Parts: sequence; C-alpha cells; structure tokens
Amino acid sequence: MTAVRRRLAASALPLLLLLLLACAPQAVQEPGGDDYAAARARMVDRQIEARGIGDPRVLDAMRRVPRERFVPVLYRGSAYADHPLSIGYEQTISQPYIVAWMTEALQVKGSSRVLEVGTGSGYQAAVLAEIAREVFTIEIVEPLAKSARETLASLGYRNVHVRQGDGYLGWPERAPFDGIMVTAAPDHVPQPLIDQLAIGGRLVIPVGRQDGMQFMTVITKTESGITKEETLPVRFVPLVRP
Repeated sequence: MTAVRRRLAASALPLLLLLLLACAPQAVQEPGGDDYAAARARMVDRQIEARGIGDPRVLDAMRRVPRERFVPVLYRGSAYADHPLSIGYEQTISQPYIVAWMTEALQVKGSSRVLEVGTGSGYQAAVLAEIAREVFTIEIVEPLAKSARETLASLGYRNVHVRQGDGYLGWPERAPFDGIMVTAAPDHVPQPLIDQLAIGGRLVIPVGRQDGMQFMTVITKTESGITKEETLPVRFVPLVRP
C-alpha cells in the first residue's frame, strides 16, 4: 500500500466507526428513568401524607408500588400526578390520594383477606397486597383483567388472585372477607358483598348515580347488623354489569 493510500484509509476509519455505532442496537430507556422513585416519594409527601393519611402501612405501600407500571406507556410521565388517568375501555386508575384514602379506611391488617371489585390496571390491588395476607380482585373487562394479572405477576405479587367476571356478585367461594373495596360506583350497595363480609369487616364503596352525587360509603358488619357512614363526595366510573 502506498503512503497516499495509507493516509486515505486512516482518514476513513473515524467515519466507519461512526457508521457502525449508528447502526448498532441502542438501549431503550423508559421515560422518567430513575425519576420515578423521586416522583413516588413526592407523591406520598405532598398528595397523601400532607392531606392527612397517617397509617404508616399505607404510606409505605404507596412508596413501594411502582404506579408507572400500571398506566399506559403514553401516560407514564403523569403516573404520579394528582389526578386519575385513563387506562382504556372507559376505565381509569384512581387519583393517588383516593387510593390511599380507601386503603386506610379499609383498615387492612397483615392477616386480612381482602376482596376488590374493579381491578382496573391492578394498582389498587398491588397497594392492598403490600399490607394484606391475600387479595382477591375481580374485573369485568377481560383485556384489563388479563393485563392486570400479567403486570402483578411480573412484579412478584403472588398473594393477588385476579378473576374476570361480574364483581357485583363478589367471590362467594372465597368468602368471608375481612375487607371489601369497590373501585367503581353502583347506585346502591350490592347485597352479595354485604353477605360476603366477615363479622367485624369493612366495606368501602362509592355509591351514587352517574348524573348526581356520589359519596364514599364505609360499612361495618357487626353481630347485630351493619353500620353505614357516608364520607367524601367523589366521582367514579359506574360499576359495569353484564
């Protein structure tokens, strides 16, 4: 090779390296990256604890569950925002504060067996599973039940059981439950859910018409019957039935 050719070959090497690097597969980084942990901590501090949620088990659960995994990729940048988000099929993932409020109101213990009606993306089930011994959750929309089951399994939640079906009817073969949570609004409290509640158990449910007021309702079952307390005004999607 002549000196001229050697110089030309040497000058072409940087260009060749650039071309090779451009064609090489690149690692895909999710939007947010490590910022999710910081966003999660801010969410708990500013949206939840600052508004009066004080149960340390609930706060710790909200700090641990990666909410971004339970929203569509398009909305992951808003996963920790102070409002609900669409998850498709005319359903939503609730505002973080409401998730925390309902979890605290249910008074879940480490020994509790809990039923959730309205799995959605699976986020509320994951929060409950961080505290309770076992969570049974029902979702009527088949694609949501499937994706929630897959997400929960991928995150290692072995104490969550997902079922596709009519949540109004509960899960009688797994009853009684120490707590029942409903994350969609019927216009009345379903009797099957009261029937499946253990003595001393609590039912937390938004109740009301879609064209009127809804109130978060807390029901406690006792030996002599039930007590009922209407609390927060809320707005939930309707409880869908077949």
